[in-house]
Amino acid sequence: MKTLKIMLLAAAATAAMSGSALAADEDIALSFNLGAASDYMFRGVSQTDNSGQIFGGADATLYGIGYAGVWLSNVDFNNGTDLEYDLYAGVKPVVGAVNLDLGVFYYGYTNQPSGSHEDFVEYKAAASTAVGPATIGATVFYSPEFFGKTGKATYYEINGAVPVADKVSVSGAVGHQEVEGAFDYNTWNLGVGYALNDTVGFDLRYWDTDEHGFGDIYDAKVVIGVKASF
Repeated sequence: MKTLKIMLLAAAATAAMSGSALAADEDIALSFNLGAASDYMFRGVSQTDNSGQIFGGADATLYGIGYAGVWLSNVDFNNGTDLEYDLYAGVKPVVGAVNLDLGVFYYGYTNQPSGSHEDFVEYKAAASTAVGPATIGATVFYSPEFFGKTGKATYYEINGAVPVADKVSVSGAVGHQEVEGAFDYNTWNLGVGYALNDTVGFDLRYWDTDEHGFGDIYDAKVVIGVKASF
């Protein structure tokens, strides 16, 4: 995995330094994103101790099917860990009317306590298709060794989105996080997105889980966020 991290970081650095050349190449496209939210929610669980989030990333689309990217966000686990960096790559083939997404993700954390083993890897398999104006999909993430070395973990999700007005869409998901030996729970979210223009979008979303006993970071909450993509 160290090799994968080095390769992806090198690719991201190369892309950033050669921006105009990439934009001119028909087979490679580079995009960036920046945003903020009232909380950083990951599968129904706050990653910022119920506080605000600032994030940003860069993505490269390769030959219309492959992708690679890097994404950063502040986090707060009340143990000194203060930054998450995600490195990912994959392919998005199309089979008939079904769009597939097969990828690998590395979640890294800075200033984590010694021995906390917060970094982990996940493999992703997702499929989605159009049903009238709506899009429905299903996703599975698998980790051979989850956050904190808690063992094998699998996350299952069913999701959907539908436009309801000009620039307005409704989306939601129901998921189940399964971790070997501990911390299994269900989660769900429902929200409204508004595209201000081609660059800026807003999202207002309700999140909840069925395990409030795990702590208030699992409690129900409403999160508002804004994201700019360019």
